[in-house]
Amino acid sequence: MGCFQSKPAGKPLPPDADAALPPDDPADPEAANGADGAGADGDDKDGAKRAVPVFREFGLAELRAATKGFSADLIVSESGEKAPNVVYRGRLDGGRLDGGRLIAVKRFSRLSWPDPQQFLAEAAGVGKVRHKRLVNLIGCCAEGDERLLVAEYMPNDTLSKHLFHWDKQPLPWEMRLRVAHYIAQALDHCNAENRKIYHDLNAYRVLFDEEGDPRLSSFGLMKNSRDGKSYSTNLAYTPPEFLRTGRVIAESVIYSYGTVLLDLLSGKHIPPSHALDLIRGKNILLLMDSSLEGQYANEDASKLVDLASKCLQFEARDRPNIKYLLSSVGPLQKQKEVASHVLMGITKTASVLPTILSPLGKACAGMDLTAVHDILLKTGYKDDEGAENELSFQEWTQQVQEMLNTKKFGDIAFRDKDFKTAIDYYSKLVGMMSVPSATVFARRSFSYLMNGQSELALRDAMQAQVCMPEWPTAFYLQALALSKLGMETDAQDMLNDGATFEAKKQNSWRG
Repeated sequence: MGCFQSKPAGKPLPPDADAALPPDDPADPEAANGADGAGADGDDKDGAKRAVPVFREFGLAELRAATKGFSADLIVSESGEKAPNVVYRGRLDGGRLDGGRLIAVKRFSRLSWPDPQQFLAEAAGVGKVRHKRLVNLIGCCAEGDERLLVAEYMPNDTLSKHLFHWDKQPLPWEMRLRVAHYIAQALDHCNAENRKIYHDLNAYRVLFDEEGDPRLSSFGLMKNSRDGKSYSTNLAYTPPEFLRTGRVIAESVIYSYGTVLLDLLSGKHIPPSHALDLIRGKNILLLMDSSLEGQYANEDASKLVDLASKCLQFEARDRPNIKYLLSSVGPLQKQKEVASHVLMGITKTASVLPTILSPLGKACAGMDLTAVHDILLKTGYKDDEGAENELSFQEWTQQVQEMLNTKKFGDIAFRDKDFKTAIDYYSKLVGMMSVPSATVFARRSFSYLMNGQSELALRDAMQAQVCMPEWPTAFYLQALALSKLGMETDAQDMLNDGATFEAKKQNSWRG
């Protein structure tokens, strides 16, 4: 079936807003979307799809319905209604492709962004920054005076809750190291995407997903208003250069990362000036969280304290860069093979494979890449039959002949398992056709997977789903890519959805 490759459902966004992947947040005191994982409308066991959808513009009515009219009962901001920008927990209507999904909706104070187009452009830019260490933004809304961001929902609270207000157990040392490392990875990715400014990094902006993995809120990639300040926390935790000039620079993010390291070390929100006094006086034990006793080697703790001290240098030029953070924190981890939910003591619901899976579904579930390739070859383009295919209606021109040749060479490369060449030809074909087929995206998705580019494979499988919303192959390929990315729960959901549409198709044939 044909599809417009980069125009998601919903209203069109600004010209640069048609990215295929999004980010989110709930990080400042007003933005924590992880409350306790189970709001007034129940928890997320009942079919909410967890694979990240295409970024789109939502209608205000849709978000009102999702949040039950912005009900106070669904506020998950840790400061509640007192926060200047309130975050709500919501659930999308079940009638859409992304129906049933739990979301976090950040509602800006009125007139924070007077120009709706500027807000949409800013949100769409943030929506392009996708990474497994980020809470991804999946949409926005600008109707009337309302300015809303829509993000993935994180069910296992914020770092602030786990450090400062824990219920069952304090966050263990190894998990604190993982938080430091994963957040550094998220910042490094943002840097690579030329998003070097992260506003007000703090313990509220780190959230835990259903696997227990820490993620950095993408809300922090966007200011709270067009001309708003970048820091909402106490001035004692604010980078010195911001106090002097009111400006945020890339090194300011490093300073804020240092304050998060202090939170991780102490289990308390200690002002940097006080912490530095303890460090200079070599009173490191007074700085350390007493609940961590016996969990860490003194040498490792000293290294993390030293890193925090470097990040908190008064002069911005004296602070390390993000690559240094990664190289410093990474080697300190000793239990990389232990899942985050195990370290945190989070109970996970065991996943159950659907009882009915097609041969392709079984191959994807079993990660049998040879079988997947064989099935895609045998299926060919027959699933595209009946779709509007512009080649059937265009005059026979040189351009059309070039398209057919490009498709032919791509198919030959795919058949011969020359996946790099297949990617090149299919990419050229996608650029030439205004209505490319779902099969082209599916084949390029598998080629990306075989080329070790799992995130691009996931993107193309999602694009195939946009082309054919109920095509089981698109869901199975998403499951395969998600498994490669280590996102097993999401992969399970995609297998279940694929099996559901498979059964629906079979029933329609019988009927």
